[in-house]
Amino acid sequence: MQILHTVDELRAWSRGLRCKGAGMIGLVPTMGALHEGHASLIRAAEQQCRGRVAVSIFVNPTQFGPNEDFARYPRTFGADCEIAERAGANVIFAPGVEEMYPAGAATFVDVEGLSERLDGQSRPGHFRGVATVVAKLLIAAEPDLAFFGQKDAAQVAVLRKLVADLRLGTRLVVCPIVREPDGLAMSSRNVYLSAEERKQALALCRAVRCVEQMRSNGQRAAPSLVEAARKIFAEEPAVRVDYVELVNWETLLPTNTAGPGTLFAVAAWVGDTRLIDNTILK
Repeated sequence: MQILHTVDELRAWSRGLRCKGAGMIGLVPTMGALHEGHASLIRAAEQQCRGRVAVSIFVNPTQFGPNEDFARYPRTFGADCEIAERAGANVIFAPGVEEMYPAGAATFVDVEGLSERLDGQSRPGHFRGVATVVAKLLIAAEPDLAFFGQKDAAQVAVLRKLVADLRLGTRLVVCPIVREPDGLAMSSRNVYLSAEERKQALALCRAVRCVEQMRSNGQRAAPSLVEAARKIFAEEPAVRVDYVELVNWETLLPTNTAGPGTLFAVAAWVGDTRLIDNTILK
Protein backbone atom coordinates (compact mmCIF):
# COMPACT_ATOMS: atom_id res chain seq x y z
CA MET A 1 0.00 0.00 0.00
CA GLN A 2 1.34 3.39 -1.01
CA ILE A 3 1.12 6.54 1.12
CA LEU A 4 0.86 9.71 -0.94
CA HIS A 5 1.04 13.27 0.36
CA THR A 6 0.52 15.56 -2.62
CA VAL A 7 -2.24 16.16 -5.13
CA ASP A 8 0.24 15.60 -7.96
CA GLU A 9 1.09 12.14 -6.59
CA LEU A 10 -2.57 11.17 -6.25
CA ARG A 11 -3.41 12.41 -9.73
CA ALA A 12 -0.42 10.59 -11.21
CA TRP A 13 -1.54 7.35 -9.53
CA SER A 14 -5.06 7.68 -10.92
CA ARG A 15 -4.03 8.69 -14.41
CA GLY A 16 -1.39 5.97 -14.49
CA LEU A 17 -4.10 3.39 -13.95
CA ARG A 18 -6.20 4.88 -16.73
CA CYS A 19 -3.26 4.81 -19.12
CA LYS A 20 -2.96 1.09 -18.45
CA GLY A 21 -6.64 0.60 -19.27
CA ALA A 22 -7.53 -0.40 -15.72
CA GLY A 23 -11.11 -0.63 -14.53
CA MET A 24 -13.00 1.74 -12.28
CA ILE A 25 -11.11 3.79 -9.69
CA GLY A 26 -12.60 4.23 -6.22
CA LEU A 27 -12.11 6.90 -3.57
CA VAL A 28 -13.12 6.73 0.09
CA PRO A 29 -12.83 10.21 1.66
CA THR A 30 -12.32 10.14 5.45
CA MET A 31 -11.05 12.31 8.29
CA GLY A 32 -9.24 9.35 9.81
CA ALA A 33 -9.97 7.82 13.23
CA LEU A 34 -11.14 4.85 11.18
CA HIS A 35 -13.56 2.28 12.56
CA GLU A 36 -15.64 -0.59 11.18
CA GLY A 37 -17.97 1.87 9.44
CA HIS A 38 -15.07 3.22 7.39
CA ALA A 39 -13.77 -0.29 6.79
CA SER A 40 -17.15 -1.25 5.31
CA LEU A 41 -16.82 1.61 2.80
CA ILE A 42 -13.33 0.50 1.83
CA ARG A 43 -14.48 -3.10 1.39
CA ALA A 44 -17.36 -1.90 -0.79
CA ALA A 45 -14.88 0.08 -2.88
CA GLU A 46 -12.60 -2.93 -3.19
CA GLN A 47 -15.48 -5.08 -4.41
CA GLN A 48 -16.17 -2.68 -7.27
CA CYS A 49 -12.69 -1.28 -7.95
CA ARG A 50 -10.35 -4.17 -7.26
CA GLY A 51 -6.79 -2.99 -6.81
CA ARG A 52 -7.72 0.63 -7.51
CA VAL A 53 -8.92 2.06 -4.18
CA ALA A 54 -7.63 5.28 -2.62
CA VAL A 55 -8.52 6.32 0.93
CA SER A 56 -8.00 9.94 1.90
CA ILE A 57 -7.17 10.77 5.52
CA PHE A 58 -7.45 14.49 6.14
CA VAL A 59 -8.94 16.34 9.10
CA ASN A 60 -10.46 19.20 7.17
CA PRO A 61 -10.24 22.46 9.17
CA THR A 62 -12.79 24.36 7.08
CA GLN A 63 -15.73 22.16 8.13
CA PHE A 64 -15.22 22.85 11.84
CA GLY A 65 -16.79 25.86 13.52
CA PRO A 66 -14.83 28.19 15.87
CA ASN A 67 -15.95 26.34 19.01
CA GLU A 68 -15.97 22.81 17.61
CA ASP A 69 -13.56 19.92 18.16
CA PHE A 70 -10.95 20.38 15.41
CA ALA A 71 -8.03 20.46 17.86
CA ARG A 72 -9.06 17.34 19.74
CA TYR A 73 -10.51 15.35 16.84
CA PRO A 74 -8.95 11.85 17.05
CA ARG A 75 -5.82 11.45 14.96
CA THR A 76 -4.68 7.83 14.74
CA PHE A 77 -2.78 7.67 11.47
CA GLY A 78 -0.81 4.47 12.10
CA ALA A 79 -3.87 2.50 13.16
CA ASP A 80 -5.87 4.04 10.30
CA CYS A 81 -3.36 2.77 7.74
CA GLU A 82 -3.58 -0.75 9.17
CA ILE A 83 -7.39 -0.74 9.06
CA ALA A 84 -7.45 0.66 5.53
CA GLU A 85 -4.93 -1.85 4.21
CA ARG A 86 -6.78 -4.82 5.76
CA ALA A 87 -10.04 -3.59 4.21
CA GLY A 88 -8.52 -3.37 0.74
CA ALA A 89 -7.04 0.10 0.24
CA ASN A 90 -4.23 0.39 -2.28
CA VAL A 91 -3.35 4.02 -1.65
CA ILE A 92 -3.58 6.35 1.34
CA PHE A 93 -3.75 10.03 0.48
CA ALA A 94 -2.63 11.97 3.55
CA PRO A 95 -2.05 15.62 2.59
CA GLY A 96 -1.10 18.43 4.92
CA VAL A 97 -3.37 21.44 5.35
CA GLU A 98 -1.10 23.54 3.14
CA GLU A 99 -1.45 20.99 0.33
CA MET A 100 -5.24 21.20 0.30
CA TYR A 101 -5.39 24.93 1.07
CA PRO A 102 -2.33 26.62 -0.45
CA ALA A 103 -1.32 30.01 0.88
CA GLY A 104 -3.68 32.64 -0.46
CA ALA A 105 -6.40 30.13 -1.43
CA ALA A 106 -9.64 32.03 -1.92
CA THR A 107 -11.90 29.54 -3.71
CA PHE A 108 -14.64 27.68 -1.86
CA VAL A 109 -17.66 25.64 -2.95
CA ASP A 110 -21.04 26.58 -1.51
CA VAL A 111 -24.08 24.48 -2.37
CA GLU A 112 -26.70 27.12 -1.68
CA GLY A 113 -29.92 26.15 0.05
CA LEU A 114 -28.98 22.59 0.99
CA SER A 115 -25.99 23.78 2.99
CA GLU A 116 -28.23 25.67 5.41
CA ARG A 117 -30.48 22.70 6.25
CA LEU A 118 -30.30 20.05 8.99
CA ASP A 119 -26.67 20.00 10.18
CA GLY A 120 -25.96 23.12 8.18
CA GLN A 121 -28.48 25.10 10.21
CA SER A 122 -26.81 24.37 13.54
CA ARG A 123 -23.27 24.30 12.11
CA PRO A 124 -23.01 27.39 9.85
CA GLY A 125 -20.30 26.96 7.23
CA HIS A 126 -19.95 23.22 7.86
CA PHE A 127 -21.21 22.06 4.49
CA ARG A 128 -19.26 24.79 2.71
CA GLY A 129 -16.12 23.21 4.15
CA VAL A 130 -17.29 19.69 3.28
CA ALA A 131 -18.23 20.60 -0.28
CA THR A 132 -14.94 22.41 -0.83
CA VAL A 133 -12.69 19.61 0.38
CA VAL A 134 -14.66 16.87 -1.38
CA ALA A 135 -14.57 18.84 -4.63
CA LYS A 136 -10.80 19.14 -4.25
CA LEU A 137 -10.48 15.40 -3.59
CA LEU A 138 -12.64 14.46 -6.59
CA ILE A 139 -10.68 16.77 -8.86
CA ALA A 140 -7.38 15.38 -7.56
CA ALA A 141 -8.21 11.66 -7.67
CA GLU A 142 -10.57 11.71 -10.66
CA PRO A 143 -12.37 8.60 -9.35
CA ASP A 144 -15.21 6.83 -11.09
CA LEU A 145 -16.84 6.03 -7.74
CA ALA A 146 -16.67 7.77 -4.35
CA PHE A 147 -17.98 5.96 -1.28
CA PHE A 148 -19.83 7.61 1.61
CA GLY A 149 -21.79 6.33 4.58
CA GLN A 150 -25.53 6.82 4.97
CA LYS A 151 -24.95 8.07 8.53
CA ASP A 152 -23.95 11.38 6.93
CA ALA A 153 -27.15 11.50 4.88
CA ALA A 154 -27.43 15.30 4.82
CA GLN A 155 -23.83 15.50 3.64
CA VAL A 156 -24.65 12.99 0.90
CA ALA A 157 -27.51 15.21 -0.32
CA VAL A 158 -25.17 18.20 -0.50
CA LEU A 159 -22.49 16.24 -2.35
CA ARG A 160 -24.95 14.74 -4.83
CA LYS A 161 -26.03 18.25 -5.73
CA LEU A 162 -22.39 19.35 -6.01
CA VAL A 163 -21.54 16.50 -8.39
CA ALA A 164 -24.64 17.13 -10.50
CA ASP A 165 -24.20 20.91 -10.69
CA LEU A 166 -20.48 20.75 -11.55
CA ARG A 167 -21.02 17.87 -13.99
CA LEU A 168 -18.29 15.85 -12.32
CA GLY A 169 -17.68 12.37 -13.67
CA THR A 170 -17.80 10.65 -10.29
CA ARG A 171 -20.76 8.61 -9.09
CA LEU A 172 -21.46 8.63 -5.35
CA VAL A 173 -22.05 5.25 -3.72
CA VAL A 174 -23.91 5.37 -0.40
CA CYS A 175 -23.31 2.46 1.97
CA PRO A 176 -25.50 1.41 4.94
CA ILE A 177 -24.96 2.65 8.48
CA VAL A 178 -22.79 0.31 10.54
CA ARG A 179 -23.88 0.01 14.17
CA GLU A 180 -22.44 -1.16 17.45
CA PRO A 181 -24.05 -4.33 18.89
CA ASP A 182 -26.39 -2.15 21.00
CA GLY A 183 -27.51 -0.14 17.97
CA LEU A 184 -25.45 3.05 18.33
CA ALA A 185 -24.30 4.28 14.93
CA MET A 186 -20.52 4.01 14.64
CA SER A 187 -18.78 7.37 14.76
CA SER A 188 -15.24 8.56 15.37
CA ARG A 189 -16.69 10.83 18.04
CA ASN A 190 -18.09 7.94 20.08
CA VAL A 191 -14.73 7.78 21.86
CA TYR A 192 -15.60 11.09 23.55
CA LEU A 193 -18.51 9.51 25.44
CA SER A 194 -18.28 8.49 29.08
CA ALA A 195 -19.89 5.21 30.16
CA GLU A 196 -23.03 7.04 31.28
CA GLU A 197 -23.17 9.17 28.14
CA ARG A 198 -22.77 6.04 26.04
CA LYS A 199 -26.03 4.72 27.52
CA GLN A 200 -27.77 8.06 27.02
CA ALA A 201 -26.66 8.16 23.37
CA LEU A 202 -28.80 5.12 22.61
CA ALA A 203 -31.77 7.49 22.54
CA LEU A 204 -30.78 8.35 18.96
CA CYS A 205 -31.03 4.81 17.63
CA ARG A 206 -34.15 4.12 19.71
CA ALA A 207 -35.84 7.11 18.08
CA VAL A 208 -34.82 5.88 14.64
CA ARG A 209 -36.08 2.38 15.31
CA CYS A 210 -39.35 3.70 16.71
CA VAL A 211 -40.03 5.62 13.51
CA GLU A 212 -39.05 2.64 11.35
CA GLN A 213 -41.49 0.45 13.25
CA MET A 214 -44.30 2.98 13.03
CA ARG A 215 -43.74 3.36 9.29
CA SER A 216 -43.77 -0.40 8.77
CA ASN A 217 -47.08 -0.48 10.66
CA GLY A 218 -48.54 1.98 8.18
CA GLN A 219 -48.03 5.37 9.84
CA ARG A 220 -47.07 7.97 7.22
CA ALA A 221 -47.93 11.29 8.90
CA ALA A 222 -44.79 13.27 9.66
CA PRO A 223 -46.15 15.00 12.81
CA SER A 224 -46.97 11.63 14.40
CA LEU A 225 -43.59 10.14 13.54
CA VAL A 226 -41.65 13.17 14.78
CA GLU A 227 -43.70 13.39 17.98
CA ALA A 228 -43.04 9.72 18.77
CA ALA A 229 -39.30 10.23 18.28
CA ARG A 230 -39.29 13.29 20.53
CA LYS A 231 -40.98 11.25 23.25
CA ILE A 232 -38.06 8.83 23.07
CA PHE A 233 -35.62 11.70 23.59
CA ALA A 234 -37.71 13.00 26.48
CA GLU A 235 -36.87 9.79 28.31
CA GLU A 236 -33.23 10.97 28.41
CA PRO A 237 -33.39 14.54 29.75
CA ALA A 238 -29.58 14.85 29.71
CA VAL A 239 -29.63 14.53 25.91
CA ARG A 240 -30.11 17.88 24.16
CA VAL A 241 -31.92 17.53 20.85
CA ASP A 242 -30.59 19.50 17.90
CA TYR A 243 -33.16 18.38 15.34
CA VAL A 244 -35.72 15.64 14.70
CA GLU A 245 -36.83 15.90 11.08
CA LEU A 246 -38.62 14.04 8.34
CA VAL A 247 -37.38 15.44 5.04
CA ASN A 248 -37.09 14.83 1.33
CA TRP A 249 -33.60 13.32 0.95
CA GLU A 250 -32.93 15.27 -2.24
CA THR A 251 -33.88 18.74 -1.01
CA LEU A 252 -33.61 18.26 2.79
CA LEU A 253 -36.88 20.16 3.07
CA PRO A 254 -39.54 18.97 5.55
CA THR A 255 -42.25 16.72 4.21
CA ASN A 256 -45.67 16.01 5.67
CA THR A 257 -45.78 12.39 4.54
CA ALA A 258 -43.29 9.54 4.84
CA GLY A 259 -43.09 8.29 1.29
CA PRO A 260 -40.54 5.86 -0.17
CA GLY A 261 -37.02 7.18 0.26
CA THR A 262 -37.95 9.82 2.82
CA LEU A 263 -35.14 10.65 5.22
CA PHE A 264 -35.82 10.62 8.94
CA ALA A 265 -32.84 12.25 10.66
CA VAL A 266 -31.90 13.17 14.21
CA ALA A 267 -29.04 15.03 15.83
CA ALA A 268 -28.42 15.55 19.53
CA TRP A 269 -25.81 16.56 22.06
CA VAL A 270 -24.78 13.93 24.58
CA GLY A 271 -22.58 15.74 27.05
CA ASP A 272 -20.20 17.75 24.87
CA THR A 273 -20.52 15.37 21.93
CA ARG A 274 -22.83 15.94 18.98
CA LEU A 275 -24.10 12.75 17.37
CA ILE A 276 -26.30 12.04 14.36
CA ASP A 277 -28.39 9.12 13.13
CA ASN A 278 -30.99 8.48 10.45
CA THR A 279 -32.96 6.04 8.41
CA ILE A 280 -34.23 6.00 4.85
CA LEU A 281 -37.85 4.93 5.17
CA LYS A 282 -39.09 2.16 2.90
